[in-house]
Amino acid sequence: MNVVVAPVRQSTLAVARDVLGLFKLRIGVLITVTALVGMLLMPGAKPHWPQTLVLALSVLVASASAGAFNQYYERHVDHLMARTRGRAFVTGALTASPSWLWMIGAMLVAAVAAAAWVLNPISALFVFLGAFFYGVVYTVWMKRRTWWNIVVGGLAGSFAVLAGAAAVDPGMGPLPLLLALSLFLWTPPHFWSLAIAYRAEYQAAGVPMLPVVAGEARAAKVVLLATLLLVAASLLPMAFGAGWIYLAGALSGGGYFIFRAYALARLPSRKTAITCFLASLCQLSLLLIGASVDSMWR
Repeated sequence: MNVVVAPVRQSTLAVARDVLGLFKLRIGVLITVTALVGMLLMPGAKPHWPQTLVLALSVLVASASAGAFNQYYERHVDHLMARTRGRAFVTGALTASPSWLWMIGAMLVAAVAAAAWVLNPISALFVFLGAFFYGVVYTVWMKRRTWWNIVVGGLAGSFAVLAGAAAVDPGMGPLPLLLALSLFLWTPPHFWSLAIAYRAEYQAAGVPMLPVVAGEARAAKVVLLATLLLVAASLLPMAFGAGWIYLAGALSGGGYFIFRAYALARLPSRKTAITCFLASLCQLSLLLIGASVDSMWR
């Protein structure tokens, strides 16, 4: 009996793993967290837990739909890069039939409709824009046309912050707007660091990422400049009521990111690029934690 059941169980788990990988849930969870932080930053009464749950699920499902569309659309070229050739549509683990598009569309419609019904239309609009900018503006329109692709694509994370803030008050406020600005400025140095590490693969795939267009040395200097701009922008909330806990998170994470970006600019290599990429994640994590704790403390 065990000989028969084990392969079936393994196959089921493999399919589940492939489907979950299709939705890029790690990115989706991070985007969902930014939406919740945006909600916390808004003054006034916060949504009750059912509304907060709808906000989180709407952002997560919309992000998942965009991630799945990204993999569906790029299935014919993902085999050109080592970091993407193991995706389920490339390997054939999942069949890329048009029914996936119907499911992806239904997920996005459900996410936006739930946000509009339970929260408000402005929050729902930002949920939609986040998925649209990643799935269509970045993936379809810009990724293979210009090195500005990831700059504009970075708006996807910013819209999640605004969706969370609008769930409290569609009128917004300076703190969530400035956090959205930080998310927008964070994406380019974060992704360009990774692109430096995988420059040869992006070049072989014909994707005009900055290191492919400008070279690793110039791209590394741009990463440093973009990181300095990001950290400067992340300190602006101090002028609008953010407290010392926020400042501690912004300075510690920002200082570490600058240190690693400087090391990358001095000696561009795969090792320093990956280290800088990881430092960007550390910076964002400390910024979000600082913003959340500071908001709850105040």
